[in-house]
Amino acid sequence: MKKAPGDEPDEALTVTEPKKWAAGVPAVAHALEYSLEETSARRTGTTLLTMNQVDGIDCPGCAWADPAPGHRHRNEYCENGAKHINDEATTRRIGADFFREHSVTDLAGRSDVWLNQQGRLTEPLVKRPGSDHYEPISWNDAIGLMAEELTSLDTPDEAVFYTSGRASNEAAFVLQLFARALGTNNLPDCSNLCHESSGYALHETLGTGKGTVSLHDLHHADLIFLVGQNPGSNHPRQLSALEEAKRNGARIIAVNPLPEAGLLRFKNPQKPRGVIGPGTQIADRFLRIRNGGDLALFQALNRLLLEAEDARPGEVLDRDFIEADTTGFEEFARHVRTVEWDDVLAATGLTRDEIEQVRDEVLRSERVVVCWAMGLTQHKHAVPTIREIVNFLLLRGNVGRAGTGACPVRGHSNVQGDRTMGIWEQMPDAFLDSLKEEFGFDPPRAHGYDSVNAIRAMREGKVRFFLGLAGNFVRATPDSTVTEEAVRRCRLTAHISTKLNRSHTVCGDTALILPALGRTEKDVQSTGEQFVTVENSMSEVHTSRGRLRPASSLLLSDIAILCRLARRTLGDKPDIAWERFEADYGVIRDHIARIVPGFDDYNRRVVRPGGIQLMNPVNEGVYSTGTGRALFTRNSAEAPRVPEGHLLLQTLRSHDQWNTVPYTNNDRYRGIHGSRRVVLVNPDDVQALGLTDGQRVDLVSVWTDDVERRAEDFRVVPYPTARGCAAAYYPETNLLVPLDSVADHSNQPTFKSIVVRLEPARVGAPQA
Repeated sequence: MKKAPGDEPDEALTVTEPKKWAAGVPAVAHALEYSLEETSARRTGTTLLTMNQVDGIDCPGCAWADPAPGHRHRNEYCENGAKHINDEATTRRIGADFFREHSVTDLAGRSDVWLNQQGRLTEPLVKRPGSDHYEPISWNDAIGLMAEELTSLDTPDEAVFYTSGRASNEAAFVLQLFARALGTNNLPDCSNLCHESSGYALHETLGTGKGTVSLHDLHHADLIFLVGQNPGSNHPRQLSALEEAKRNGARIIAVNPLPEAGLLRFKNPQKPRGVIGPGTQIADRFLRIRNGGDLALFQALNRLLLEAEDARPGEVLDRDFIEADTTGFEEFARHVRTVEWDDVLAATGLTRDEIEQVRDEVLRSERVVVCWAMGLTQHKHAVPTIREIVNFLLLRGNVGRAGTGACPVRGHSNVQGDRTMGIWEQMPDAFLDSLKEEFGFDPPRAHGYDSVNAIRAMREGKVRFFLGLAGNFVRATPDSTVTEEAVRRCRLTAHISTKLNRSHTVCGDTALILPALGRTEKDVQSTGEQFVTVENSMSEVHTSRGRLRPASSLLLSDIAILCRLARRTLGDKPDIAWERFEADYGVIRDHIARIVPGFDDYNRRVVRPGGIQLMNPVNEGVYSTGTGRALFTRNSAEAPRVPEGHLLLQTLRSHDQWNTVPYTNNDRYRGIHGSRRVVLVNPDDVQALGLTDGQRVDLVSVWTDDVERRAEDFRVVPYPTARGCAAAYYPETNLLVPLDSVADHSNQPTFKSIVVRLEPARVGAPQA
């Protein structure tokens, strides 16, 4: 039971057995319970019955694709999507009185759960230099403060513009256009933190930074790998697609350090068999791999496939495809044949027999899909790991054909669309040239700051202005102490937000909270009611229309805020129709249609049921690589090294959480109730390290510098994770991830491979 908004949760930790299945009737009950605590039954009905429907509200949660129009369930949402949309649709409100009562210092000491539960922001607010309180400010004055700061910068590169996946295509396009018209490519986004490694590896090997799979492919695959992902909590609607695949005869292999409930069995609450029956077994095989062992696993599989081809020439590999569509095979093959089994078994924690059984599954399958998420991307060797998965797919021609492909599963609604719209610090010259032709100014060409480099620049005093478009920057990023100190060095910080979060308590000299319309709310501008568009993980672009009355008459849309700021900062140089953009989002889409490939006739096509399916060149046999072919790569064998007496920690989120915001302190699928300050450790490791069940410990990360990074007062919970590994929730453990611990090539933080030691807890209050 949740506490009232004025109270901090104070439940005692209780631990039960982890669940062995996901969803079912309990998911429906929890979704409705949370929704009805946030808002009325009528508003809940409005949000849920229009969610993910044609001409309805796109789920603000994950980026999983919707079934085709005519094939969608009337309740086309999951438990977490229902919580997320009604968390935004809450009838709780906070305004000037709340901020008079609560200082910034007070708010900084509150939990993430408490901050989120206070309700919707209702008016623009400012914290002035020397003050410890936010106070109301008019929109005109708030935008004036930002414009004054921007025009006083010594260089536009002293400004940083951060974006999360909550931004629509239109808002993302306007933001990147404003930043580049100002003169900077400092456009970090949440992709830098979640799937940057995927984009880098796929672009290098296949010539596209996006996945190559549709729902139809997933439904008709023979074999599906789920690697480093937890669909049951992070993208539950994927389970419905996997259930259909199973009904069509697919086999599924789950590769994960933790036996997640959704990977084991799914009870679909939209089907009678999910309500009264046993549901559907999802994973036919479960490989409890060690953190970071996936590169070794796929190298071993690739070696085994080459050896199978040696034994049965012409029967295993797709030689025609390899010769016609790829390059680099011989060098790759020579290298992967040198992979040593002792190294593979040490890196993975698996047996050779387990891996050879997977090989046999592959040999029986004509169509293979590999899905992955942040369990792969957040390691130092993440890019080589994903390149090795591409090698695996290329060997048997499992790209570009129906029922095959690479499927990075994006965890936030429009994070892929943001990148398509130009939110990237290193957009290619072709995009910048199109901006120049369309708007008559020459965009900057030097690459800007990504998220990690933005923090470094703020720490070094090179950034004076920070604007966050949605998201929760200081809780999404690594090395929390360093990040917060860096952000506080800015002269002005501003956040376009719907609800209160930790980032609002980490302030520059001047700080602004700019309350925005949510995706659930009607957006009426001078030309009438507007809609926005988003892109999902499978490159489908469709509309989203809010249905609820705005939480406050003082809210502005993201687009209106950005257009007013651009107009105030830039004037008419360059000559961009910011006022028309704000009045009519269709004008923005007309410009996008002339700039972004695949968006021609955008306004007409996107309103059709199902929207626009962007073409993936790989599925047309086109590889935009340097050679015009898909690339086999040679990847050095790498795996994290853990000293004796230490564990390899991965951060993860609970079931009752969306990205950085926990809704409660529970994680019922893992059997954790009442507290998030737990560390999950294999029972054998608990014993070997001399620990006990429930013992209070501090987590201390080990890195090459002399800085002690300590997360205090966690309870040890024996859990069936892989030996030598541990897991704990983020954002509470983000402070353990050094800023300089990043993936090679992609610069993505290594949230899934932190070497830690567990020490008896120090005396004192737990860290917020």
